[in-house]
Amino acid sequence: MSIYVGNLSYEVSPEDLSEVFSEYGKVKRVHLPTDRETGRKRGFGFVEMETEAEEDKAIETLDGAEWMGREIKVNKARPREDKSSFGGGGRRDRF
Repeated sequence: MSIYVGNLSYEVSPEDLSEVFSEYGKVKRVHLPTDRETGRKRGFGFVEMETEAEEDKAIETLDGAEWMGREIKVNKARPREDKSSFGGGGRRDRF
């Protein structure tokens, strides 16, 4: 599972995020998405930890906490939406 961390400062580095979350267990991976066009961080990230219990403790403690001048949002990451569909209403060829 993965943890979603929102409302991050654009100055946050993967190392910063890893350091904060390592207080609650072993951090396996940190990802900070960037905008494709500008390369600028998007203000949110994802953290993967060793166990679900460690993730739960981090979420419970850090959700709503103030960090780097912002109140961060921390919760379980939802699975990525499949963007390959056209969302309905599209043209369908009929035979």
